[in-house]
Formats: sequence, structure tokens, C-alpha cells
Amino acid sequence: MPLACVLLAPWPLTLLSRQHPGIPVAALSESRKVLYASPEAREAGVQPGMRDIAALSRCPELHAEVISAPSAVAAWAELLETLYARYSDRVEGRTPGVAFLTLSSAAARELAAALHVPVGVAESLEAAQLAALRAKPGEVREAGSGAAEKAFLALTPAAHLEVIGLTRAHIERLAFLGVRGFADLTKWSAAQREGFLGVDVGKRVNRFLKGERTGAIQRYVPGRVIESRLGLDAPLYEPAEADVVLGELLPLVLTELRGRAAAYLTVQADTLGGQLSATRKLKGSPDASALLRIAGLALSDTGALPLGVETLTLQLSGIQQPGRMVGLWAGLADLEVTKDVLDRFPEALVRVNWLDPYAYAVDACYEWVDWLTGMVRPTPMTPRHSWKPALTRTQAHQKAVERTLAFFEDVPL
Repeated sequence: MPLACVLLAPWPLTLLSRQHPGIPVAALSESRKVLYASPEAREAGVQPGMRDIAALSRCPELHAEVISAPSAVAAWAELLETLYARYSDRVEGRTPGVAFLTLSSAAARELAAALHVPVGVAESLEAAQLAALRAKPGEVREAGSGAAEKAFLALTPAAHLEVIGLTRAHIERLAFLGVRGFADLTKWSAAQREGFLGVDVGKRVNRFLKGERTGAIQRYVPGRVIESRLGLDAPLYEPAEADVVLGELLPLVLTELRGRAAAYLTVQADTLGGQLSATRKLKGSPDASALLRIAGLALSDTGALPLGVETLTLQLSGIQQPGRMVGLWAGLADLEVTKDVLDRFPEALVRVNWLDPYAYAVDACYEWVDWLTGMVRPTPMTPRHSWKPALTRTQAHQKAVERTLAFFEDVPL
């Protein structure tokens, strides 16, 4: 699976731009000086280092705000949870603004279009980040592999060499010597690079040039997990007994889920040999019976039943609020109107819940449910039973006699 880099740096500026779309924004430091400015603000004359008053004098419609570290970290953690729930179970985001995850090329294009950010795809984290730096917002740049990756890296400019360990001071000194990018740096010997850049940075660059790169991402540890645990008096060996135990654990996690959706279901089994676990990806919003079947399959994946299960744990992770599409391309105005209507008239809207689209009876095809709770709610549009009631015994006997007489009337003597 290729590795993808989602570039959202600088994160405070990205956060402000998403909170206030369509207007120039600037992220301020604690001393009220501009740290980052959006392209629209820079075109109006706002520069990093300005006081907020000077920036507002240059751009009166500017929105300048101090983004505190706790709020930025919380928003970044929420974004990682979203990437984990919707795209991949291997997500890494140590530095706010740069996220790595395992992703196919098609899913990377979908993610880039959804977030309108540059995304790079490669076989290593470093190459993926270099590709993201050279991509446009909403587009995907692939570094390739083998000779294609080597040619791609050769065109890397000097400003992007921070990815492989260089600092701003190193890049300025290299520019003074005429080093324009990665290709010029490869012409130096290993000793020259260590002597000019320092031993630590030089060794890191040399290892990168030799092909020693990061090619794997650890599994993401979700912060929001719904868990239910049950200790057993006697070890569990039979699958039928395991289904009963899982049936007792499942209602507990569904109650805590409270209508939200989960992306992954994990089953952990404590045995005499240690703890075994397996994770299954959940598609859509399965019901209780489907979740019970998936939990049984995950338990069989662990191979813990032959060893004897002493404690069984059921976990739901990747918790998110399911979205409701108002239209095929629902705009902000449509969503706001729907929210206002539901706030004033909670029972005004219903939605259809398809039971069996291919059923002949209308009431077996679909039912109308409440927009917020999802409970069945009768309305004038609710399908009604269209078939006639069953015949009584006397009527059925009379119908049989009539069919018999009609048959003999048609038979010639």
C-alpha cells in the first residue's frame, strides 16, 4: 500500500482559514504579531512580524486571531481521528500540519479533493512529503518508485530540504555556495556533507541518499474508544458459547454509542498464553445482528478459542457522527436551513428507510423514520397494507363450490 502525506501546514493558518472561509486571515502570536498570513492577506500587504494594528491598517477586512496551543492540538487530534475513521487504520501526525497514512492513489485523490489540500504519494514518508510540497491544493503528486523516484528527487529545490533534516541556516549557507537543490547536494562526497552540515545532519542526509528511508507507519491508537469487558468464571472454548458472551457485550457498547457510527470493531481475548486481538473494518452502519456476526468473525481471526478465553473485550473505535446528505451537492445554505427547521420544528422532517427495494408490497419496500432519532414515525405518506383480508371458512367453502360447478359446466357430456 502506498504512503500518502497530507500537507496542512502551517496548521494555525489552515485552522483559521477553515473557520472563516472567503476572507483574509492571519494567525497571531501571544504578543499580537503576525505569524502566518493567508495568500489574500499577503496580497493586501500583510507580512509576518507585523503588529495586528498595522496588519489591519493594510487589510481592513482581515480576521486576525491568536490560536492557543491547546485548541490547535485538540483540532489536530480531531482531524487524525477523522482520517483514521474514514480512510486508514495507519495514521501518523506527530507534527501538526503534516499527516501520514497508508492510502491508495484513488483514495488520495478523493482526500485531496475533500480537504482541498496538497497530497503526496510515494513509497517512503520522506518522498511523500517532498511530493506534497510540490503539489497544488486539491491535487495529488506521485513520486513513483525506482528510477522515477530518483528523477523526482533530483528536481527537489533547496527550500524543501528541511524534510531530510536540514535547517533554514543550512539552506541559506547552501544557497550562498550556489546549491540550488537536491541534485547539487548529491555531487558532494559523504565527508564533504558531514563537514559542512555537521556530523548529525550530514549522516542523516547520507543515509537518505543511500536509500535508508521510513517505509512503514504504525497503527493509529484512537483516543475515543467504546469498550465493554466481561470476565468468565470458566475458560471459553466453544464458538456457540462465544456468541452468547458477545451477545451480552454488544448491547453495552451500542448503548454508549448513542446513534453515532464506528469505523472499526476490535475483539480482545485474554488467554493463558497472553492477549490476542483482531480488528475488522465496519462498512456503513451495520445493525446489531450484523455487528454480532462481525464480532464472531473477529474472534475467530484471533484463534484464541482453542487456548481457552478467560476475559473477552469488545471495542468500537473511529467514533464519528454520521452525516446526512441534504442534496447531491448540498451547500452551506441548505445545511443551515435544515438545521434551523429542525431547531424550530423537530418533527417537521422525515427520511426514508429502505427495507427491500425489490419487494412487491409497498409497505415492505420502505418506511418513514424520524430525521433525528431514526425511529419509525407514521405520516400520511406511510405505506399501508394493500392486500384484502383473508376469507372466512364459509366464504372459502362457497368459492370452492363455485369453482367446481364452473368446471363441470365447461365439460361436454
